[in-house]
Amino acid sequence: MIYRFEIRLADVDRGVYVDLDLRVAQHPSEDVPFLLTRVLARALEHEEGLDFGKGLSEADEPALWTRTGDGRVLLWIDVGSPAPDRLHRANKLAERVVVYCHRRPDLLQQRCAKEKVHKGEQIRVVKVPTALLTALEEKLDRNNQWDVSVHEGQVTIVCAGQVFEAVFEAVPLLAAQ
Repeated sequence: MIYRFEIRLADVDRGVYVDLDLRVAQHPSEDVPFLLTRVLARALEHEEGLDFGKGLSEADEPALWTRTGDGRVLLWIDVGSPAPDRLHRANKLAERVVVYCHRRPDLLQQRCAKEKVHKGEQIRVVKVPTALLTALEEKLDRNNQWDVSVHEGQVTIVCAGQVFEAVFEAVPLLAAQ
């Protein structure tokens, strides 16, 4: 299924103000919380050139990424709980790696602490609030309009006439060595 998201983003913390018009395909094996996490990551990490990867259809691509014209990867964003070896490769390949984790980020951190992850302390894990995903899932339609604002770490989303607020905690994947 294809979903449309018209997002008016006002990220005061980063000085980013932009209107996004996204068409997002849902892979048959992808659940709705994963889809919504991808969309939230796309909005909250917005930068010039950030695109959806082939995601679940292509194992060697992240959910989102920014690449240069010559193919260098500037930003690699995974969603969910990627394997430690995947994060190890991603952090060697990309200048910056971020994981938007919507289920048990503590388990991801524990698993990665047991295996070698290249400069794992530099990988940022963003904890996506489950209650927000549940609320947004109830409002999900084929065509969605969101007003998303970020101010002092507080994320506010206005969707279908309702206001949802959440804090997305960001922590290092691994403790500094």
